[in-house]
Amino acid sequence: MEDKIILIADDHPVFRTGIKQVIKAKTDFQIILEAETGQQALDIILDKQPQIAVLDIQMPGMTGLQIAEKLKKLNLRTNIILLTMLDDEKIFLKALDLGVKGYILKESTENEIVSAIKKVTEGGLYLCPGLSGTLLKRQMKRKDNNVFAELTEAELKIMSLVAELKSNDEIAGELFISKRTVENHKVNIAKKLNLPGSKSLLKFAVENKDQL
Repeated sequence: MEDKIILIADDHPVFRTGIKQVIKAKTDFQIILEAETGQQALDIILDKQPQIAVLDIQMPGMTGLQIAEKLKKLNLRTNIILLTMLDDEKIFLKALDLGVKGYILKESTENEIVSAIKKVTEGGLYLCPGLSGTLLKRQMKRKDNNVFAELTEAELKIMSLVAELKSNDEIAGELFISKRTVENHKVNIAKKLNLPGSKSLLKFAVENKDQL
């Protein structure tokens, strides 16, 4: 069986050591790699292709977002969890566009970091609860007072769960419907809102969460 590999990239060795101890104690990753610069992190990802890369946004040489952008272009399988000191919505939405799977504050508890790693390992998305109040507010007001006016009650419920970063399986479980039904609803919602695809739907739901 293939070893499970995770990378921790941060320019503070004490912080890396702390996260490494938590991962070793509370997850089943067999190999825990470390990097202290953005370029080192990218080189390790290209060489070892870890399942998860936990990256600080601000690192010498290359930021976590720049690494995410390069990996997206290369279509690599490594899933990224970003660590940040900033509760900046623009950065969060940029990360979402780049396919980042987890977004947590560096001051998060050990349990939150473990939850993020486990959630992303299972194929889900994770947003630190401490960020939700700030990051999920809209930056711009739209002319239409209700951008979701054309959606049905069922579609609105699905959009509210999408805005909470729920997966199709999780939405299906909460609403007691099939995963296929969720997918069909999302296709119809995207058409009504003139959105080109699932990533655009997710971003739109997060940006307009306060209207749901």
